[in-house]
Amino acid sequence: MRLEAHRMHKIVSKEELAYKIKWFEISTPDIAKKSQPGQFIMLITGEKNERIPLTIAGIDSKKGTISFAFNEVGKTTKELGLLKKGDNLENLLGPLGNPSEIKNFGKILCVGGGVMIAPAYLQAQAFHEAGNDVTAVIGARTKKLLFFEDKMKTLSNKVYVATDDGSQGHQGLGFLKDLLQAEKFDRCVAVGPVVMMKHICDLTKPFGIPTVVLLTPIMVDGMGMCGCCRVSINGQMKFACVDGPEFNGHQVDFQELINRQRMFLPEERLSSLLWEKSG
Repeated sequence: MRLEAHRMHKIVSKEELAYKIKWFEISTPDIAKKSQPGQFIMLITGEKNERIPLTIAGIDSKKGTISFAFNEVGKTTKELGLLKKGDNLENLLGPLGNPSEIKNFGKILCVGGGVMIAPAYLQAQAFHEAGNDVTAVIGARTKKLLFFEDKMKTLSNKVYVATDDGSQGHQGLGFLKDLLQAEKFDRCVAVGPVVMMKHICDLTKPFGIPTVVLLTPIMVDGMGMCGCCRVSINGQMKFACVDGPEFNGHQVDFQELINRQRMFLPEERLSSLLWEKSG
């Protein structure tokens, strides 16, 4: 696997997909040539800033670009959101992680939640192109955080929308139990918040549906050296960056993952507040 870093990567387009959710298309031919659905990149917004992982959500190898979406919730993502079309990312590394297993499984249930609707669309697109019958579910906390519904409809046999508050589509994901009882799925792919992925796995397990989740725990280097992204899979420790990021969802210790993701919340909030005051 060839990794590309330490060169300028120009933002060729920028879009606001939903409230505080941005979409960047980046010119990076070498990374675009090697990237596949399921993989991610690591980037740094400035020389002394932190590295953050972002899941690849679009690939155009002919144009030489990749795309990703991010939610402006912390210091680094807020800094990233200030960049404009034509600006350069000084340091970008990728593609990292193992690509998704894309083949004709038959009938696929593809679930994307929050900002991760973007990479879920790339998954749905790849499964559709591989000849699968795709049923897509997109969800968010509220209507203003939804996006890509129309894009999903272009490649899915059915599209369901859900919001936590019921402001659009179904309220919550409880409706999926009836869907799983009514239709037979050969595989489920869930990409989104950890709590959402856990809920999906709890729903699919009684029906014996193989379920793949894309895990995005805390990462520092993205290449298996720091150990920050460790997760427990079927009782064994794995690194999400090199062993994943996709895993069998029915084998993930979700409670441990949730606890680890919450470890630095106070520091992250303080860092964001201090940055906002300094600006």
